[in-house]
Amino acid sequence: MEWNIDFISYEDFKKHVSETINQYGKKLESFNMEKFNKNIVDPIKMIFDKAIYNEDWKTLISSEIFRQRDKSSSNEIGYFHQNLFSYIENCKVPKEGWDVIYEGSEGYTLENGNNVKRIYVELKNKHNTMNSSSSAKTYMKMQNQLLNDDNCVCFLVEVIAKKSQNIVWETRVDGQKVSHNRIRRVSIDKFYEIITGERDAFYKICMALPNTVKEVIENRKASTVPDDTVLDEIEKVSEGFIGRDKNLGMILSMYMLGFETYNEFDSIFKSNTYLKNKKK
Repeated sequence: MEWNIDFISYEDFKKHVSETINQYGKKLESFNMEKFNKNIVDPIKMIFDKAIYNEDWKTLISSEIFRQRDKSSSNEIGYFHQNLFSYIENCKVPKEGWDVIYEGSEGYTLENGNNVKRIYVELKNKHNTMNSSSSAKTYMKMQNQLLNDDNCVCFLVEVIAKKSQNIVWETRVDGQKVSHNRIRRVSIDKFYEIITGERDAFYKICMALPNTVKEVIENRKASTVPDDTVLDEIEKVSEGFIGRDKNLGMILSMYMLGFETYNEFDSIFKSNTYLKNKKK
């Protein structure tokens, strides 16, 4: 694979991608029917979704599995963005406190011409993930840092910002509008440009990512790739409803996920030949 990034080696980038995939942990486990329905799927919603979006059962079930896997994926993506900086010169990723601290020989020059030595970073994946309370808490943390270190600047770095920017962060603390020229709101592309000196640094990371992820996945053991059996199991249950057409059998199978012991449903499910044989 051709590598045109100077601020991180291909070996380190590939290692970090692999470590990020490892962070997915249990999300890489295959889904069977029991795991699929651990928190009880909403059968009514599934019926509406199938009709409204005109989806087949395979797509609908796959989408629900993806949704369940995706619920906490922000942790893994946060890991990727934050810990990638540990491989970049002059950056460190503390175990606690700040997400990233940058201390380069040239420092950082503010709009007024003043130069500071360090940048303390609070990293957020998306611009709208902080409510007013967490925004105020983060801002006060940055204010406190400025009081303890007059040779620094604090950045709220957003991966998914509204636009590319490096601006003074204006927010509210205790109902009062606050701002400071050394507390800034910065999109991640601008932060990469500051620490690497390359305007297209983040772009290069984005363009290198798909092939690297693909290569890492292909080189991993096959057992790490989920082999979901939910659809097969549900189809077997649907075939156990003797005298019902295939679609009705699938509908009853979906209802079973949430209503197995409900009035009338219980007798229908007890008559299912597949479930009867499975219990023997």
